[in-house]
Parts: sequence; C-alpha cells; structure tokens
Amino acid sequence: MKKVGFIGWRGMVGSVLMQRMHEEKDFEKSFTPYFYSTSQAGLQGPEINGQQSPLENAFDIESLKALDVILTCQGGDYTNEVYPKLRESGWNGYWIDAASSLRMNDDSLIVLDPINKKSIDQALNQGIKNYVGGNCTVSLMLMALGGLFEQDLVEWVSSMTYQAASGAGAQNMREMLEQMLYLSEQSKTIIRDASSNILELDQLVTELTKTKEFPKKHFGAALTTSLIPWIDKEMPNGQSKEEWKGAQEGNKILGHQGIKIPIDGTCVRIASLRCHSQAFTIKLKKDIDISEVEDLIQNHNPWVKLVENQKQQTIDELCPTAVSGTLDIAVGRVRKMNLGKDFINAFSVGDQLLWGAAEPLRRMLNILLAQT
Repeated sequence: MKKVGFIGWRGMVGSVLMQRMHEEKDFEKSFTPYFYSTSQAGLQGPEINGQQSPLENAFDIESLKALDVILTCQGGDYTNEVYPKLRESGWNGYWIDAASSLRMNDDSLIVLDPINKKSIDQALNQGIKNYVGGNCTVSLMLMALGGLFEQDLVEWVSSMTYQAASGAGAQNMREMLEQMLYLSEQSKTIIRDASSNILELDQLVTELTKTKEFPKKHFGAALTTSLIPWIDKEMPNGQSKEEWKGAQEGNKILGHQGIKIPIDGTCVRIASLRCHSQAFTIKLKKDIDISEVEDLIQNHNPWVKLVENQKQQTIDELCPTAVSGTLDIAVGRVRKMNLGKDFINAFSVGDQLLWGAAEPLRRMLNILLAQT
C-alpha cells in the first residue's frame, strides 16, 4: 500500500480536510497514513481506524523520502524550505499542496476536479508529480461558472469579490470576532438605551475603531463595521496579487496557454466569517437565451445550486449563512444586463474552506491513489 504523509493537518484547512476524509471514509481505503508535525514530533497523532502512532518530524528529509505521497496544508514557508531539499535528495514521490508556492511552476498542475479532471489524468500519464490547490476565489468562480467555460462561451469576466475572514487565516477569523466583541462591550450601554441618539452611537463606534486598544494586529485595519478593499501583495500593474491570480490561475486550470480569457476585478475583504461571494459581469461570445445560460450553469456539476432571481429566495439562499459548511455552490442573480444582449450578471457564494481549499486536495489524493 502507498505511504501517504499528512503535514499541516491540525491547521484550519488541514482540519477541514481531515473532517471531509473521515466523512467520506477515505481512511478506510488502501493506503497507510503517516502524520507529521513541525513542532510536536514524538507526541501521539490522531486516531485513525482505531490506532494511534507518534507524530513524525515534518523537517526530517530521510523520513519524508520514505513516503509515496505527501499532502501538505502547512503553508508556503514550509513548502519553500522543505520541498527543494526533498527533491534534491532524489525523492520522486507525489506532492499535493494547499499553498501557492508551486502553483505557477511548469512542472505543477493546479487541481480542481471536476473542472479539470481530464488535465489531471493527462498529467498523471505524463509523469507530473506536483499537484497544487488553486486560489480560493478562482476555484469557486470556476465551479460556479464551469458550464459556460466548458462550452467556450466566455469572452471575458469581471469578478468583484466579497471575501471572508477565513481566507486570511484562523487568527484573522478570531480577530474579526474580537473586533465585534470589543465594539459591543464598549458601546453596550448606549446600544441598550432605546432613547439614545443613533448618530451618537455611530460616532462612538467610529472612534472606537481608531483607538490603540481596537484589535487589528492581523488585519491592520477595522473589518467589523467596515471592509478592506485590498487583499495580498501589490503588483506592478496596480492589481493586488489576489486579483492577478484570477487570470493567471484561472486560465492555467482551464488548460490554456497564456491568458486566453481575460479575468479581472476588485478583491475585497468583508466581515463574513467563512464563505466567499463574487459578483460577475460576464461577456459572452454570442447572444444566448437566459434559460440556456441557467441550464449550463446548474447542470455542469452536482454542487451548483441555482437560485431563482427573486428577492426572497436570493436573500434566503444566496448568502454565506446558507452555504457555510456545505459543498454547495450557490449561483443566483442570473440575468441579462443593460450593457448589451451578450452581457450576463451573476452572483455566487461558496465555502472558502471546502471547494476553495480542502476539497480539491482530497479529491486529488483519491484520484492519485486510484490511478497509480
């Protein structure tokens, strides 16, 4: 049986991955799991199929060399330190990674089954050894609009994102809730006074977000009661790196050489805890009936849930609270736009920690184990 090493399995994405593998009974399949730690080697690992083993050292190259597959959710710093040493040591196993470090390398494939299952199969046949999960919003966009991309109907896409705190990490999720708690505690007296002036409350909250006591170590700004219209590093062309990833990673996942489909927009961090939302302006290559657009979207994969473009259904079903913790990709507000007959509007919501992170890795591992 193949030996599979798991690294970063206790972190946010890793924990969701473990949860999904237990739900799908993946650990009952024919492979031997080994669990590694960067800080707690020697302590007992998780119980799998009624058994526990000591954690291995995640920096021990000799130990890692004995594995057939490594699946890591440890982050880019770990990948940048360990991966080159491991390959230089002669290791020729399969590397599955949640971090972005290797995504755009020529010898890596960004994985998003069912969007690029054919490319995954082809890469395995060609001997490609590196399989990397994609950017969360890019993966969620392609899952939502896969039917339109598959039929080569998309000329370009503008994606305006509303990204949850979870995309920045566990500490950022906590900080957003700490911001809420701080504002609530500091203003609870005036909040509970029904006769108080709402402008007085507004002024107090605004002032509280500017105090040195306001928790913003990780975000660097107020997210609660506000938003942050910049995610990731600055790029030379004025984009943030998160925006840059749309075209670069999106086209690579679709199997295109270079930027065949322009994809751009503005990425914004909002005070949602877990799910990412996106508003799309889609320029089609031809005018097709809106009912055909809806059919292509909802029939592409089993996880897309089309929400009728009606007010109450949209409010109830097209929001983070409706899809959080599920594999559903909700797509709604689908309509023709006043910009022209070949312009489509749509809005999608998906769980950043599932299809945006853990699930593509889980599915890649299963594909790999089934085909090799």
